[in-house]
Amino acid sequence: MLESLESTQFSAWVRTELWGWPLALTVHAFGTALLVGFIVIIGLRLLGAFELIPYRSLNKLFPVVWIALLIQFLSGFVLWMAKPTQYVFDGAYLLKSALILVGIVMTLRFQSIIRREAAAWEAGGAVTSHKAKFVAVTLLVWCSVVVAGR
Repeated sequence: MLESLESTQFSAWVRTELWGWPLALTVHAFGTALLVGFIVIIGLRLLGAFELIPYRSLNKLFPVVWIALLIQFLSGFVLWMAKPTQYVFDGAYLLKSALILVGIVMTLRFQSIIRREAAAWEAGGAVTSHKAKFVAVTLLVWCSVVVAGR
């Protein structure tokens, strides 16, 4: 089945067209920068940096995170289609995929926590240490996705 996917015109276009692979890779890199960049900004704010940004306003950044994730998924699918037989058995790719799933779940939880507790954090002046640890682990997961993708 993977060989048949790899032999499609689309897969051949990505591999052989002058702009196929570079375009998909550029879009994927842009998506990575948006996704991980915004997660890091949100995370660093929750860890005490960027004190001028109110906790409540962090919720406004999540639509960018989810759009970037969609960009990642679509461009990653294009890149995967170029060599599905290679990627399906590649340990780094499988690790990256698993970390992405963990990162998505953690980011959903991350967003839920911010929605629920931002007002209390603003009143109290800081994020609880328990939540700060969760934030640190979430940042570690997304940074690991970037490293595993290289």
